[in-house]
Formats: sequence, structure tokens, C-alpha cells
Amino acid sequence: MRRSVEINEYVVLVYRMAVMMLLYATVRVGFYLFNSSFFPNVSFERFLTIMKGGMMFDISALLYLNMLYLLLFLLPFRIKFRAGYQRFLRYLFFGVNALGLGANVSDIIYYRFTLKRTTFSVFDIFANEENMVSLWLQFLVDYWYALVFWLALVGLMVVLYGKLKPKPWALAPWWYSLSGLAFLALFGGLTVVGMRGGYRHSTRPINMSNAARFVDSPEEMALVLNTPFSLLRTIGKKSFEALNYYDPEEVAAVYSPEVYPAESLELKPLNVVVIILESFNREHSGYLNPHLGNGNYTGYTPFLDSLMRESLTFSQGFANGRKSIDAMPSILASLPALVQPYVVSEYSSNKINGLAGLLEQEGYHTSFFHGAPNGSMGFDAIANLLGFKEYYGKTEFGNDTEFDGIWGIWDEPFFEFFGEKLKAFPEPFASAIFSVSSHHPFKVPEKYQGAFPKGTLPLHQCVGYTDMALRKFFDLVRDEPWYERTIFVLTADHSVPSHFVEYKTNINGFAVPIVLHAPGLGLQGLNHDLAQQTDILPTVLSLLDYPHPYVAFGKNLMEGSQNGERFVLNFVNETFQFLMNEWALYFDGKQVVAFYDRLADPLLRRNLKNERPLPLEEVAFMKAVIQQYNNRMIEDRLTVSR
Repeated sequence: MRRSVEINEYVVLVYRMAVMMLLYATVRVGFYLFNSSFFPNVSFERFLTIMKGGMMFDISALLYLNMLYLLLFLLPFRIKFRAGYQRFLRYLFFGVNALGLGANVSDIIYYRFTLKRTTFSVFDIFANEENMVSLWLQFLVDYWYALVFWLALVGLMVVLYGKLKPKPWALAPWWYSLSGLAFLALFGGLTVVGMRGGYRHSTRPINMSNAARFVDSPEEMALVLNTPFSLLRTIGKKSFEALNYYDPEEVAAVYSPEVYPAESLELKPLNVVVIILESFNREHSGYLNPHLGNGNYTGYTPFLDSLMRESLTFSQGFANGRKSIDAMPSILASLPALVQPYVVSEYSSNKINGLAGLLEQEGYHTSFFHGAPNGSMGFDAIANLLGFKEYYGKTEFGNDTEFDGIWGIWDEPFFEFFGEKLKAFPEPFASAIFSVSSHHPFKVPEKYQGAFPKGTLPLHQCVGYTDMALRKFFDLVRDEPWYERTIFVLTADHSVPSHFVEYKTNINGFAVPIVLHAPGLGLQGLNHDLAQQTDILPTVLSLLDYPHPYVAFGKNLMEGSQNGERFVLNFVNETFQFLMNEWALYFDGKQVVAFYDRLADPLLRRNLKNERPLPLEEVAFMKAVIQQYNNRMIEDRLTVSR
């Protein structure tokens, strides 16, 4: 008869979770060995990095799966040591974790058919299958070795589970309950940290795209992830649905995101610097809003306004999303945030043509800068997906005295750090920086208290501070010999709540500045045509005379609206918002639910749906864009082969 060793209950709990971590790691090794042909570039050293990264996702998945077990195990009452209670806990543990192991093992096989970890959308895919029982039975027969592997893992779990038996502290009942409450709170806090993937204020709950931090190519993300995590993180996430507004042959005639430059072009190796300003609403600019405040509005961005006067500036610029994680794919890969942000969708391992990745192939040095703690918001992972080879965060900055205590390094010293690094990079280089200081809780460094206008919103003084940091950055690099050989792109990640009524509409809820500052190219003027973040990649590539085909869900802003349809596409309140010509269309995927004359009615007060016919040309174009986006996302067709 098997003998169990009695030991402190909290040691037993940690031991049992460690057993599951070991089993998940075993499955990851099995996943790789069975599918190693799909990962030809994984060296032993890289695999160790993958295993290390996978631990974060395993911890998160196991804590989600075992939430009820953990709660019942940690209740501060001695009744939990009764045989019946422990038997229930044992069966609960075996049940949920056998399911988790089963999902993981099944993907060892299923990966070969999908080339990605299974997500919750699998239930949508098979929802209409009437022969699921027979399919599963055939699956078990054909892949009996996977079943054997799963049974072996479950058996090992059962054996190891029983090796240690919990016993309580030798304390008086009330002392036991009091100490139990303390441990319940401690384990509860650690559980939240483990589920989220970090403890910092700036840490978002990890999602599938965070796996990119530990790999060199998108397909390797499947090794870092585990299937229970992928399933749990996509529950309730609205998946992209294949659309057939047009036949596949017809849709490209209406709209195609594939761009084929002239083969005769020869790349101009100009440097590219993209500056993404946190929460810089277009309303913040006095230059772009001379009509506000009865003509007396000066805004909060004096330096940016002065730079706009020396640049090609778009007065009708829009973000494609409302969150920071939406911005990088939109700006740097021309992928708008529709239905789900690309980086948190099940398609985040799709191949994409990021600006950095395209230029790196042409010999560019590529780097991304974000002053937050490394891993914050998953930006290091997203940067990797976009093709940036070097990442500079709080760790690389190396001076925590400049840490704001919440989000990251203050913008002034980090922009200086950015400028000094640019000076040392070999040309041509493509670099991007994402600022952090214009953010809740809306503070500026102590030495700048009262230095910037407080404005009407708490954010305004932070905007003034970041604008000052931007000025100092340009002062630092303006005399560099490469300055005239550089294209600077300035925009915001997303808009924010506004003060003026003109900016409190669905349309201007996405309003951001878009600025092209290229001293050597003579780009100047204020352009009043529509512009969106997804236009940035094709515009920059056009300025470089980039000669190869690529995919972009935006337009080259150098062409002018008369040579190509300018449009803006967002997703708001479960509805597509589409701007083209004078119209603002709202489309739920099946029908236009509202449309406005955005020029004559900028506050969107008069829905014209029941007053006049739909603008059919714009509706047709919108449907083609959405169909191309959804279907290419599903089919992993976001690049063009050279």
C-alpha cells in the first residue's frame, strides 16, 4: 500500500502545483519533438529560452484552471482535513488538470493541421459538425500514441499527488484560522500576479502575443504557449469570421491591400524614426485647431506645433484603435485593430510585413524604445513580431532614479537616451520610440511642478511635459549629419477623452496628429485629406522607393486623394466605422446601421439612413476592405511573397 508523507499543508500545495508545472514542461518537450520539422531553426540554446518563457504561460494557465481547488484548499478551517473533503479535492484536482493535459496533448497532433495553438474559436469551427463523436473516436484510434502519452501523464499526476499529505499547523483553533486567513491573502495575491504574468502596475494580463518575447519567428510562439492558456485567453473573444460579400475573384477588383511598386525602383537608404506619443489627442494641438476657443486656443504642444509648420502635417489624422496595443501593428505594419486587436487574437502568430522587418532585409539597423519595465504591455513581444532586432526598455536605460514609480522612465531622460543611441547606430537605421509619461496618474517630475499649463484636463500638463521632452530630443539630434537623411514620423498611439464638444464624437474619438518631418525631402504643408495610422507604412516605403511587394491596409499619402481612395476604418461599439469622402458609415457586418455627412454634420447629429439612399460606392469599398482583412487574417495571407 502506498504510504504518504505528512507535511505542512502549504508546502504540499506548492509541491502539487510544481508537479503540474513539470508535466506541462514535459508536454512542451513532447510537442517540440513530435513537430520538430516545423521548427528547423530552434537550437538547443533557443529551446531553453522557449522553455523558460513557457513557464510564465504554464503558471497562468494552471492558476486559472485550479482557482476553485486553490480556494477550497486554503480555507482556514480544520474541517478541510477530513477524509471526505480531501477526497473531493483530489477528484477536483485530477479532473481539471486531466482536461488541461488532454488539451495540451491533443495539440501535439492538431498543430500539424492548423500550425497554431488551438483557441476557443475551435468550438465555432466545429459547431456545425454532426459527427463529432465519430471524429473523436477516429482521432483516438489514429493517434493512439497521443492517448497513451496523456494516460501516462495523468497516471504520473495521480501517483505524485499522493506522495505528500497535508497536515495543519499545530496551533490553537483561533490562531490557526487567523494564520490561515493571512496565508489565504498571500496566496491570493500571488495567484493574481501569476495569472497576469507580472506584478507591476503597468503590466497587462499576458496574452498570446507575449510569447513573441521568447522567439525569433512567429511560428515558434506555439512552443512557448500551452493550449489551456490559449483556450482560456480567447473565451468570449469575438473571432474573425470568413466573409463573402464578394467572390474571391471580384473582391480584389474593388480593393486589394497588396502593393506592387515599380520593379525599376532603387531603394533610397534614408533613415526612418517613428515617434509614437502616448495619448496625444489631436485636440491638444493649437496649430491643428485654430477655430477652438473662439480662435484663442493655443493648445498644449508648442514644440510639436512648431515642428508641424516645418513638416507635412495631416489635419484629419486618425488612429485605428483606442488602446496602446492597437497602435504598433497599425502604425508599423499597416494592420488596423478590427473586432479584436491583432496582438491579442488567435492570429497573432501570422506572418506580417512590419516596417522594421522589411527594412532589416534591406540592410537597416532596427531598434525599438519604450521606457517602461521590459515586458510591460507586451511591447517587447510586439516589437519582435514587427521585426525590430534590438529592444531598449527600462532595463537597458539602467538608471532607476529616473523611474516615475508606475509606468516607466520619465520621457525627458528617455528621449535623451534615445537620441544618444541614434547617434551611435550605423546608417541606415529604422528606429521607433513609444513615450510613457502622458498617462494616468497624470504627474510630472517634481522639478517641473507648475511648469506646464494645467489646462482643463489632468492629462494636459503631462502632454506639455512630453512636448518639452520632444523639443529637447530634436535639439539633441538636429545638428547630426544624418538628420537631413532621416524621415521622422510623429503620431499618437490613440486618442483620449477630450474637452471640446467637437472632439467628443465617435469620429474624433480616434483623432490623432500624423506628421511627416523629412528635412532633406522638403515635405511641408497642411493636408486636409483623410489620413490614418495604417497609411504610415505605405507612405514611408514610397518615400524610400521601396521596390518589393507588400500588404498594407492603408494608402500612400503621397499620392493625393485624387489618385487613390482615402479612407479611415475603425471598430467601435461592435460596429465598423468607415470614413470615405464626405461620409461616415456605421456597419454591423450585415447592414449599414447609420450614416452621416461628416463634413456638413461634424457632430454626427443627423442619421441619414432613412432620409436618403446609401452611398453605394463607399459601402462597396468598405465591404471589400473588411472582407480582405478578415479573410486574409484567417488564411494567414498578410504578406506577399517576393
